[in-house]
Amino acid sequence: MKKEALFQEKIDENTIRCKLCPHNCIIEENSTGICQVRKNQNGKLYSKNYGEISSIGIDPIEKKPLYHFYPGSEILSLGSYGCNFHCDFCQNWQISQKKPQTKTLEPKEVIKLAKAKGVKSIAYTYSEPLVWYEFVRDTARLAKKEGFKNVLVTNGYINEKPLKELLNYIDAANVDLKSFNNKFYKRYASAEVNSVKESIKIIANKIHIEVTTLIIEGINSDLDELTKLFSWIESVDKSIPLHLSRYFPAYKMKKGATEISIMEKAYEEAIKYLEYVYLGNITNTSKNNTYCPNCGEELIIRNGYTTKNKVNKTHCPNCEYEVYGEFLRN
Repeated sequence: MKKEALFQEKIDENTIRCKLCPHNCIIEENSTGICQVRKNQNGKLYSKNYGEISSIGIDPIEKKPLYHFYPGSEILSLGSYGCNFHCDFCQNWQISQKKPQTKTLEPKEVIKLAKAKGVKSIAYTYSEPLVWYEFVRDTARLAKKEGFKNVLVTNGYINEKPLKELLNYIDAANVDLKSFNNKFYKRYASAEVNSVKESIKIIANKIHIEVTTLIIEGINSDLDELTKLFSWIESVDKSIPLHLSRYFPAYKMKKGATEISIMEKAYEEAIKYLEYVYLGNITNTSKNNTYCPNCGEELIIRNGYTTKNKVNKTHCPNCEYEVYGEFLRN
């Protein structure tokens, strides 16, 4: 299914500039932009993947990962294909870098499915949802009218105008901040880190946000560099939850998994700056639980995707400190 794309600018009879993300691709007729899903056909830009679903399922919301947005709940997750990054270590490369088999759903069919499954929220995830913009916007707008919460799991690489418009319908986001080094972004994503940082600031000012950083040993694991990342997040809001995710070999990157000791050192440094820090892709660790930043009370205990939530509405039951996020008592 295709639909005329938003945020396009005609340069001449056959050439279009896509203004969705900071790549600002100039697209000739019968060609696509970097994301592979926005195509110039007869002098107009179309979204090739509108309504095309590559992956769909019911997930624990912790899998997004979102730890402070209705923990313990389930969420309808769906994704398409395409991405405006081409990372060597992509864990979903089968759908982000290739066109997989898909099935077509209209926004109203997604809402019908969410109702049938008994969930209260919908996640746009798996591949990059920002390059699926028109379908995400249409579905999220309808979902909001029907009382559902909408979640983005994204690389955050989008221009300010489309981001602000989309956020009118989104309730929470997890944004990948892959590194604080622009050379890393240029090497692995042909992108600029400042655009992602700007998106994080915009999102944090409007809705619930959590941030994920995948730590790849020897590539973005330098502690001084990570400290700059932690300090910058603190400057936006020290209560933003940060997920430090352990790298495992994926796609084109075959180097070994990041040592747990490196992850733990990063955690100990991050917690000096931020109230909520978590270690991901590591089993049997207490550094996946939520603790009160004020008194140290254990608030949410996690065993895999199972949670035991002690948060009293939005407060620590021990000292009444207000905990960042949106909670329902288990």
